[in-house]
Amino acid sequence: MQALTNNLNPTPVTDQLVARCKKGDVRAFRELYDAYSAAMYNICLRMTGHVSDAEDILQEAFIQVYGNIGRLENAGSVTAWIKRIVVNQCLSHLRRKKVYFEEVEQVEMEEEEPLDEDGFTWTVSAVKDAIQALPAGYKTVLNLYLFEEYSHKEIAGMLDISESTVKTQYMRAKEKVRQIVKQRI
Repeated sequence: MQALTNNLNPTPVTDQLVARCKKGDVRAFRELYDAYSAAMYNICLRMTGHVSDAEDILQEAFIQVYGNIGRLENAGSVTAWIKRIVVNQCLSHLRRKKVYFEEVEQVEMEEEEPLDEDGFTWTVSAVKDAIQALPAGYKTVLNLYLFEEYSHKEIAGMLDISESTVKTQYMRAKEKVRQIVKQRI
C-alpha cells in the first residue's frame, strides 16, 4: 500500500484543502488521506499489533473522516480530529475483541527499582517486540500514554475505567516490558 509508507513531510493541510473536502472534492480528500494515512496507520498498528486489523481500522476511520468532514470547524485542528477518530476506532475494535482492563481500587505505587543495565542492551526492536507481547489492556494503556500522549485522566475517560486503574496498568505494562526484554537478551 503506497499510502502506508513513511511520509515524513505530508502535504500541509490548509483551510482551503479542508474547504474543498467539505464540498465533496474527491481529489482534496485523497490529499488529506495521503497527508495522514501513514501516521494514522502506525497508531492502528501499535494499538492492535496486527496488520490486517490496522488496515481495516484505518479504512473505517477515514470513512468516518470523509462522512464527517463537514462538522470540522477549524482546519488547524484537523490532525487532532483525525487522530481522535482513529484512536476511537481502535478502541472500538479492542472492545469488540473483549480487551480486559483490570480494575483496581487503590494501589500503592512502588518506587521503580533502578535497572542494572550492565550487560543489558535495550534495542528498539526488542522494546517493540516486548510491547507487542503485552496483554491487550496493558498495551492499549501504554500506547495511549507513551505514543499518543494522552493523559491518564483522558485515557480513563476513553476506556471508561478509573484513573488509578490506568496508572496501575501503565506501571505494570512498563514492568512487563522490562521483564520481557531482559528475558529475551
